Amino acid sequence: MKNPLRFLQEVKQEAFRITWPTKKDTLTGALMVFGLASIAAIFFLLLDQLLRFLLNIILTISF
Repeated sequence: MKNPLRFLQEVKQEAFRITWPTKKDTLTGALMVFGLASIAAIFFLLLDQLLRFLLNIILTISF
């Protein structure tokens, strides 16, 4: 970096080229993340309950 002033000018130019997501895009993305996280949580809850049930059956079998 030979010329810091030129570097700062280029950074400023690049900053003006940024396209930020709209409010609708941000809300949609946030709702999708929340929804998918909820689905994953329910899936793992059900899987955990099923495995616990099967493990209890296996452990209560007496030989």
